[in-house]
Formats: sequence, structure tokens, C-alpha cells
Amino acid sequence: MTQRLIAIVGPTAVGKTKYSLSVARTFPCEIISGDSAQVYRGMDIGTAKAAPEEREAVAHHMIDIVDSDEPYAVSDFQDRCRKLIPEINARGRFPMLVGGTGLYVESVLYDYRFADAAGDEEARRRWNAYADEHGTHALHAVLALRDPAAASRIHPNDRKRLVRALEIIDATGEPLAEQAAKREKTSPYDLCMIGLTMDREKLYQRIEQRVDAMIGEGLVEEVRSLLGQGYGRDLVSMQAIGYKEIAAYVEGECSLDEAVAILKRNTRRFAKRQLSWFRTMPQIHWIDVTDDAKFGTHSAAINDIIFATYQLP
Repeated sequence: MTQRLIAIVGPTAVGKTKYSLSVARTFPCEIISGDSAQVYRGMDIGTAKAAPEEREAVAHHMIDIVDSDEPYAVSDFQDRCRKLIPEINARGRFPMLVGGTGLYVESVLYDYRFADAAGDEEARRRWNAYADEHGTHALHAVLALRDPAAASRIHPNDRKRLVRALEIIDATGEPLAEQAAKREKTSPYDLCMIGLTMDREKLYQRIEQRVDAMIGEGLVEEVRSLLGQGYGRDLVSMQAIGYKEIAAYVEGECSLDEAVAILKRNTRRFAKRQLSWFRTMPQIHWIDVTDDAKFGTHSAAINDIIFATYQLP
């Protein structure tokens, strides 16, 4: 029997957490976070993790599973989710993947096989030797010339992913995005996917309000604590939106007002990229949630889609 999987996707600040908790009040669900930064312990405010009482009400997975200095790749995320989904189904519950990190979400929803990607040992040795001689930033510059889209997603200090990307490009002669586009997006699951969207200006307003709320909740103190524990700004985790901008303020490179303005701008840009990514995915049932006063109506529409997908009574 094909494993069931509900997914709720959409840009940051659109209301994914609120609507997923609403779904969990109707269906027996366990939530799997599809956010690449929520896996890190101690990074709570800036990643907008569900509140402790929300996690007590509904079981949550893929939150607080590694320290901020531990390497964690999308393939690790995929492996763990592939084990979780049948376990949750076996308990007679619906696994519900909720998040906005497009690559992480797609790696679970579709039949991505990272381990099978083409590559060769000689190219790997050559690019590692290049990094030894010139540094990882030079390696990143090479990738930016050969595959700008991949370079924009990989931090200049993430040597392993930089080498892997160049190795695959050498072997295939194609940028990673072109290879991904050729993958047939078929899901191994009995998938019900909901996409949340809203008016762009309303979304941007919510983003600004969220950033202000994070500052009020102690984001500066959270970032200062992480830096004080020795988690350097060069870590992949500390490059997450919200952390790199506030870290610049904490270390005296800009004022708090400047850091907050940059954070709001970067979050708006991120939301735009998220929407573009999800628009290319098949099988999504889109719900426009612009009107906050119609939360009940929107929730009912989501529930109806789930009832229809699984032919529930």
C-alpha cells in the first residue's frame, strides 16, 4: 500500500504553521518540519519554530536534531524523512510535511536519488586540490561562473557541496538546475499537497511585522548567545536568514536599524524565490489566504481537499 503524505508549502510568513495546526485538529497528524534551519538547536526565534505548547499539542519532527556546527545536508534530511513517513503511517496517523525550503521539500516529495548522481573520483581530487591551494571562496567563484544558480544556494565555505556540484557538472556537462528540470517529478507517496499564497503586498507587510516581532522576542540576544558559544559566522547554519544579518550588527558592522532593514529586504527576496520554486511543482492545490477574516473558510477548503484525496468519510 502506498504511504500517505500531506504537504503544506508556501512562502515565509504566509501562515503555514497556523493552517497545519488547524488540519491537525481535524485529522490525526504528525508534523514534519520542511525548514532547513529548524533542524538546528538553539536557533528558535529566527527560524520561527512552532511554540512549545504547539509541539505538545501535535507531535513535531525534524526540529532540534543537530547542533549549529554539525554538517547537515539535504540528503540527510531526505533519509530521515523517508524513515519517518512509514513510521507515522504505521501508527495510523497522517505524516504532514510543512515548510518552505523548496529543495528539502522536493527531496522528500519526489524520487530524488542524490547518491546516484553522476561524478568521478578524479574530478573530486582535482577540485579538492584546487580548494587546498586557492581556498573555498575561489572554488565558489568557479561554480558561480559555471552554474550561477547552484552557487547562489551554496555557502562559499561549504567545501563539500561546492566540490560535489563541480564534480557533477564535470561529469554531465550540465548545470545542476538543468539536470533537476529533467527529473520526472513523480512521488513515491499517496500525496496531497496544499500550497498557500496571498497578495504580494500583504505578504510583504506580514514579513515586516514578523521581523519586528522576532526582534521583540529576543532575536538579537539569541544570535549573541550563539556567537558567544563559539558558533562562528562562517558556519552554514549561521548563514540562515535572520542570523547573518543580526550577527553583522552584534559584531559592530552596522546599526540595528540597518540590520533589520537588510533582514526585511532579504526575507522579501527569499519569499519571492520560494513562490517561484513552488509554482513549478505539480500536484499542488493552491489556496489564497490573503483575507485573514476567512481563516475558517480557508481551513475548511484545505480539509475538503484532504477528504477528497483520501476518500475519507
